[in-house]
Amino acid sequence: MKDVDRREFLKEMAVTATAVGLGAATASNAEAQEKRMPEITLEPLRFPWQTSDPFLFCAYHLDAYPKGNAEMGPAPGLAGRHIGSDFSRRDGWSMYHGDKIPGFPRHPHRGFETVTVARKGYIDHSDSLGATARYGGGDAQWMTAGKGIVHAEMFPLRRQDKDNPLELFQIWLNLPARNKMVAPHFSMFWHETIPRHALKDAAGKGIEIVTIAGAFNGKAPPSPPPKSWAAQPGSHVRVWTIDLEPGAKWTLPAAPKGVSRSVYFYRGDTLKAAGRSISVNHRMRVQPELPLPLEAGGKRAELLLLEGQPVGEPVAHHGPFVMNTRQELQQAFRDYRRDGFGGWPWKDDAPVHKREQDRFAIHADGRRDKPKT
Repeated sequence: MKDVDRREFLKEMAVTATAVGLGAATASNAEAQEKRMPEITLEPLRFPWQTSDPFLFCAYHLDAYPKGNAEMGPAPGLAGRHIGSDFSRRDGWSMYHGDKIPGFPRHPHRGFETVTVARKGYIDHSDSLGATARYGGGDAQWMTAGKGIVHAEMFPLRRQDKDNPLELFQIWLNLPARNKMVAPHFSMFWHETIPRHALKDAAGKGIEIVTIAGAFNGKAPPSPPPKSWAAQPGSHVRVWTIDLEPGAKWTLPAAPKGVSRSVYFYRGDTLKAAGRSISVNHRMRVQPELPLPLEAGGKRAELLLLEGQPVGEPVAHHGPFVMNTRQELQQAFRDYRRDGFGGWPWKDDAPVHKREQDRFAIHADGRRDKPKT
């Protein structure tokens, strides 16, 4: 799968979004209803992954970073890389826009939210409001960009004695027009507070469901930011990871009619979904109002669920800004050029914390936050 610059990708898509029909194989309605199985539309995964309203973007980063050097950059050095825009995956990892430490230095956002799920490794966050954090190892950060924020997301390689693997999802969730210009805000979901459901199927095979958004079995994760689309009644936003042992069977519960449901099969070999054989690296667009039976193949199957009620409004986006009209996009660029959404209080464009610093967050109001272990 070819990697591309996630911001450059969106710059090339400065269009007003409309629903697009997909020419992929689809089970017939009659057959699906006869078997009481949901319709599934399949698409091979691209980078970034394809999404549907209310989601705008999903990037999956899996980097086999080596040992870190004294500056928490890659110990083997950076020779042969296109520093400043390295998406090469050479030796199994990329520098992205970092020049010493991998990551995404100072860049702006307006009009949507980022949900970053750091499954392995660490992310150092710094922003134009003076907030900062280090999180990782299963933590998530949910940031409402609202009227505008500038932030940096760096990946410090803290370990000098062994490798520093990184695995994360970054998901962009749209904001409705009424909330596009709200005050920026971020919430930390420490992994200790994110529900992890360990289940067994009838044969005793293991299943794990991790819920970043949306309740499961009556247990809800931490609340999303107050102006999030996910905080609106009836939005039915779910962000779950699903891990099935080889041969494990589990059924994804039904959702309300009209919800946009995508299941991404990104690791494993094969999977049965509603009786259909699915190969790895496919997105399934699934009819939501019927349960979806899943069965892993000969290898562990890992999936991501993104679903929610569509916002249902026009979308105009260019690079890091997502608004409803081109005029609003033009205003976003004028505002950013004028004051940088409030300035940048850090000494450089890619700040990181000291190697020994553990997970923590300092919010824009000065409130300090850390995991409760």
